[in-house]
Amino acid sequence: MDHAVITLCVLAVAAILFATEIIPLAVTAMGASIALGLLGVLTPKQVFSGLSNSTVVLFAGMFVIGAAMFQTGLAQKIGLAVVKRAGSSEKKLMASLMLITVILSSISSNTATVACLMPVVVQICAAAKISVSRQLMALAIAANVGGTITMVGTPPNILICGALQANGMHPFGFFEFAYIGIPLSLAGIIYMLFLGDKICPDHKEALAVLETEEPEKEEKKDSKKMVICAFILLAVVFCMGFSKDIGIPMDTAAIIGALACVLTGCISEQDAYRGIDWVTIFLFAGMLPLAHAMDISGAGRLIANWVVDIIGTHPSPVVLVIAMFLLSGGLTQFMSNTAAAALLSPIGISIAQTVHVSPYPVLMAIGIAASCAFTTPVATPPNTLVLGPGKFKFMDYVKVGVPLFIVSLIVCTLVIPIFWPFNP
Repeated sequence: MDHAVITLCVLAVAAILFATEIIPLAVTAMGASIALGLLGVLTPKQVFSGLSNSTVVLFAGMFVIGAAMFQTGLAQKIGLAVVKRAGSSEKKLMASLMLITVILSSISSNTATVACLMPVVVQICAAAKISVSRQLMALAIAANVGGTITMVGTPPNILICGALQANGMHPFGFFEFAYIGIPLSLAGIIYMLFLGDKICPDHKEALAVLETEEPEKEEKKDSKKMVICAFILLAVVFCMGFSKDIGIPMDTAAIIGALACVLTGCISEQDAYRGIDWVTIFLFAGMLPLAHAMDISGAGRLIANWVVDIIGTHPSPVVLVIAMFLLSGGLTQFMSNTAAAALLSPIGISIAQTVHVSPYPVLMAIGIAASCAFTTPVATPPNTLVLGPGKFKFMDYVKVGVPLFIVSLIVCTLVIPIFWPFNP
């Protein structure tokens, strides 16, 4: 059997298991990678390559730093300060958190933004006695849409610029993405405030655990360690924000920060191990090889060609943009957004040239859709990060994400042609 067909079959089975949760999500993810290895699609080294991926390492480091923030009382102090300023209104807190996250994600890694803010958000919810799951879902969504505002906000933006340059065309400007990124971010915030918060589950048990353990945390608070933890956190955030300028990779900065927390006594070695959400680690590590298999086996290209056959070789420009948005957005739910954009960018340019329209609106649709990874917990690192703390199930992402994906499609269909005409 062809490797592309095998990969699609494994993906279909994994999708069913993810949706039904008959077996744990992490087991499904790792099982899919192992199955691809046994079936010859991936090499033994590729099957477990996800465990050494830089993003997985980043996860582990930030989990430890997040745990240290709780251990020293820093997260609680920040949370209470924000609550005093924002009040206990769930919508006001959500709007404030999403706005902050959008801004941070536009100029730095959305993964790092969520990893840094997540423990603070959880503590804010505990202090204000509001749903932690809704706020964390809003946090993940804001991180995804915020990355679309600038060229460096998310990898697909950089990639589509590279595709244009490779074809002898001028790339998009650094802030040119803001023409669609800002409307998309505003749509995401409005959606979560007035519809998403009603669809998203209200998991009170997460708060109950925090409130039960609070007096334990009170005994461990130390003002000196709190200051040290704050300094470590700020140093890590700085290194992540300027990683390219100072030459320190984000995962390295996270691990150094985690080690510093242990060495300075902000958190014990045992608590550091306990602070790592191993379900998240194995879930993401298991899905990375599957995404790689989608790329190298030709399964992703098979899907792309199938869609092109449906829309025909001479579709209308609007239909082309909608089709490429749906295809890119569909692929990015199960493979990396970078891989989805890399796969579709040359196809988009080719089709645009064939039907004699500008490739800019087509590539913008592909790049933006690749960041609209709302509908599965494995679609993007921010989604995976909030999975455990938010007590989410696979279908929670589907329920909240699908309507938002449709909203994003509508926004892009209306806005993209305004700033990037089909026939300039």
